[in-house]
Amino acid sequence: MNRALRRGAPIALVSLTALLLAGCAGSGTSPESTPEATDEAAACLEVEAGEQSDAVEVEGDFGAAPTATFETPLEADELQRTIAIEGDGDDTVSGDEVSAVVTAFKGSDGTQVFSQPASLTVGDGSLYEGFLAGVDCVPIGSRVVTVAPASSVYGDQGNEGIGVAAGETLVIVTDVQDIVEAEDLPTPGEWTENVPEVEFNGEEPPTVTIPDAEPSDELLVKVLEEGDGAEVQAGDTVTLYYQGLNWATKEIFDQSYGKDSGYGQNAAQFGTADVIPGFGGALVGQKVGTKLIVTIPPALGYGEEESANGLGGQTLVFVVEIQDTKGAGSE
Repeated sequence: MNRALRRGAPIALVSLTALLLAGCAGSGTSPESTPEATDEAAACLEVEAGEQSDAVEVEGDFGAAPTATFETPLEADELQRTIAIEGDGDDTVSGDEVSAVVTAFKGSDGTQVFSQPASLTVGDGSLYEGFLAGVDCVPIGSRVVTVAPASSVYGDQGNEGIGVAAGETLVIVTDVQDIVEAEDLPTPGEWTENVPEVEFNGEEPPTVTIPDAEPSDELLVKVLEEGDGAEVQAGDTVTLYYQGLNWATKEIFDQSYGKDSGYGQNAAQFGTADVIPGFGGALVGQKVGTKLIVTIPPALGYGEEESANGLGGQTLVFVVEIQDTKGAGSE
């Protein structure tokens, strides 16, 4: 199941939902404010259909990547939502975790930004309003077309990581598929054989040397340095630094370390249930201050088949430094 990542989270860990939370990875900056879940978030959004959302023509099978046709450049001043296909299921309510296929297009030229499955929580105050509108108080089985002005998505900072410019309007098509139940995280074993060598380099990215050996088909963790802080619990929001490598190629595919900006600029923050299962499972039970390395088999990463991000069917390796952890509902 794909879940959501919070500010600074590694895009490679979740194919899509990292991009839907306020201040997520890609822009390199934080938004001016991050909305919190409130009583107002539990109520339905006040968003209506408008000329711009009604004019978007969407084609394609429900649950698959659609195409959207609209006049460009499209610039919106207000959030609009049109239900292109009305489902026959119950209306979603605050607290529901919804599986959906979310597809976004640039208003400037109509090109697709992304199209992937996601798991979103209705009423989640940390979701960008432009994406929340696609699943908020709509019948299960609906296809929702949202025209989202920049103020309701990536704002004045845009999202450089996915090519969305500052001030860009997005057209978002959301196929609302089902209500899903939370999944238990896997428990890793101890990693004792063929463990990569890790050299930490101060404020520079660490150096990881993966051995010339077959990867394990199990989820394994080796604690490189044990911290003495609070223990990470399932459901916590964790602040950390990470570097991700592909075992087969030995190449880095994603990291929050940065040579120029230093540690403080690049810390990732997300919930343990909000990432690929192997990564979340590696964090639970670890203490703040811990440095670890984890190997994640395909089944607990992006699955056995090839994927759009190139990580499907691959064994992943992550070096992690845990900086902080907060329980659900903590300020």
